[in-house]
Amino acid sequence: MTVVNKINFKDALEIFQSPFMDLIAQAHDIHIKHFLSNTIQTSTLLSVKTGACTEDCAYCAQSARYQTGVSSHNLLDANTILQYARTAKENGSQRFCMGASGKKPSDKELDIICSVIEDVKKIGLETCATLGSLTQQQAEKLKRSGLDFYNHNIDTSPEFYPKIISTRTFQDRLNTIQNARDAGLKICVGGILGMGESNEDRINMLVLLANLPIPPESIPINRLVKIPGTPLSLDNNNLDSKISDVDCFDFVRIIATARILMPKSYIRLSAGRNAMSDSLQALCFFAGANSVFYGDKLLTTNNNETDKDDMLFSKLNLKKETFIEAKI
Repeated sequence: MTVVNKINFKDALEIFQSPFMDLIAQAHDIHIKHFLSNTIQTSTLLSVKTGACTEDCAYCAQSARYQTGVSSHNLLDANTILQYARTAKENGSQRFCMGASGKKPSDKELDIICSVIEDVKKIGLETCATLGSLTQQQAEKLKRSGLDFYNHNIDTSPEFYPKIISTRTFQDRLNTIQNARDAGLKICVGGILGMGESNEDRINMLVLLANLPIPPESIPINRLVKIPGTPLSLDNNNLDSKISDVDCFDFVRIIATARILMPKSYIRLSAGRNAMSDSLQALCFFAGANSVFYGDKLLTTNNNETDKDDMLFSKLNLKKETFIEAKI
């Protein structure tokens, strides 16, 4: 299971299909080679603008095309966002992530976000934003404001992507990621498991990320939350075949494969974690996941209560660090 600089699908599939115990052991060894052991990075995610999105992402509660019961609101004012950031820091988060619905930010929205980024940095938090598509100029403006990370998930493999989204191409996503990179931003790019894709699609997604000129510094792995009213909900399945929940061992295999392919990246357990057992989360942490969203809300979906996470971290002897820097 030797990993070379240029990853191909065959190599990645071989890693994924390795005997389970061997796979997670190798992933764990690689993890502790590059990161401090028994540490966890925590981020808080706030929806600073919610709903009324023109996109048709089949998993998303915020699309105006679906009846999901999500209440829409325009961009929060700067003081309100900053208060949420202060609370996040008080609760122990190291990074504050701001998410705005919509295909792309307006100039006015971007100005507000940039001013907030400067203030959030002053209180001692890392910053991340996910605002949709960015031009090169917008990415550079975010960088000048002090933004650390830009999140723009690719969601799945290029092959499966058209079954999930038609209003934004896969290349559009890659263009925004490149714009963020060219501006000097770190990138946070991952995907969603459980939308009806195959393990081969999941592996192809990881291969694409691993083969970027610089792999993402942060890789969120989401487990689909089947939101009523969306095409991927239990009561409205528009895919060709019935969507089954992700097999828990396949989920761990993807975490381990991501760790082996991208040894210096943070791998974050993201949406859907509140439906995972403590045992499944522990396996993921052993296999290389070293970051979580911390707080009871992720944009519009529920997340673990902080008290519940603190109990789990205590059981596993995981410590929240101010900043986990990958070892050279």
